Amino acid sequence: MSFDMRFYINRMHQFDSFLCVAVNHTSQYRLIRNSFRLISRLGDGLFWYVLMIGILVLNGAEGYQAVAHMALAGLVGTIIYKWLKGKTLRPRPYEVHQDIWLAGTPLDKFSFPSGHTLHAVVFGLVAIDYYPLLAFVVVPFMAMVALSRVVLGLHYPSDVIAGALIGGLIAGLSFTFF
Repeated sequence: MSFDMRFYINRMHQFDSFLCVAVNHTSQYRLIRNSFRLISRLGDGLFWYVLMIGILVLNGAEGYQAVAHMALAGLVGTIIYKWLKGKTLRPRPYEVHQDIWLAGTPLDKFSFPSGHTLHAVVFGLVAIDYYPLLAFVVVPFMAMVALSRVVLGLHYPSDVIAGALIGGLIAGLSFTFF
């Protein structure tokens, strides 16, 4: 790798770390910290499972395809993000930077990519494709889940961006099969 490339990669990493610390420090405020803990907890799956049950209850048999699509795309997302975490082994920000305050509970050891964000995007995009009116609730929730991961000190912004891009790719490719 050339000197110029290493310089730019180092600068991007510095910016990623700076942004991570700045966003994370908002967690010193109890209302912000507790709000994002709740959002993150809902993003563990509870929000999406309730949404899928709601789709089935409100739409009956017509909702089965949407729910099956969400579940299968989510399963693919789980396989891919676990594989990537095992390959990249990127430590979480609070383990690297002393000035990151851990304000949430990590579900696993590694940071890249953000599984919460990946799944929020996968589930959200699939749900919106079937039920566009859900966008009013789902899109803000997807964004808040992504932001929660940085606020809580669990991910770098680049982890969240990568999770969103991978989630979008998985959702997009899943539409060719459903």
